[in-house]
Amino acid sequence: MCLLPNPDPFMPSIPEHPERNIIRVQLAQNIVLKGMTAEQSAELESHLVIVDGQKGDFLLQQGVHEMEQYFILEGILKRVVTNEQGKEMILRFADERDMETSYAAWRLGTPTPYSTVCVTKVRVAKLPLPEWVAFLERHHALKQSFEYCVMRLMSEIMAHTITLHLLDAPGRVKRFLRKHPELFDRIPKKELASYLNLSAETLSRLKQRGKI
Repeated sequence: MCLLPNPDPFMPSIPEHPERNIIRVQLAQNIVLKGMTAEQSAELESHLVIVDGQKGDFLLQQGVHEMEQYFILEGILKRVVTNEQGKEMILRFADERDMETSYAAWRLGTPTPYSTVCVTKVRVAKLPLPEWVAFLERHHALKQSFEYCVMRLMSEIMAHTITLHLLDAPGRVKRFLRKHPELFDRIPKKELASYLNLSAETLSRLKQRGKI
């Protein structure tokens, strides 16, 4: 598929980007893309645009049918589901070298069941999900690796949801520290407390008392 030149100056293609060499290195380190050949990288690059988001920006809104694939270059994203009363639940955080996707919803033909939101200042490389799926169909080893990552993410979210019910407050925090030590000091404590179903005060108190 041949893409038209990107008309939006705020979402440049990689060859147009002043930091294109750094971006190419970052993409090569991504959990999904790190095994690609030079030819595959060049092919995928022709479909990607670079987006810079600020804290609180939505990359994807819950309930839409137009979906995209995101490769995180800098910063932290969160996956959030919101009920009809407006109450939010954070399902996961993802940082550099990780990705965000609505692949399962796209395959099922359903709207996105969650939003993708910037926790910090963020830079991602993105492309429409149908184009990403078409790319995967041409590269079956990459498709297998990607689908494994999707299943692992779904399993991690399920495990997190279960621990919210089974573990006490210190146990939830300790599990997060064990699983994601690199994120603990980077995520705003209010966001982390919400993810762990705690108040920010409880999280602060646990830290002060040396419980974590």
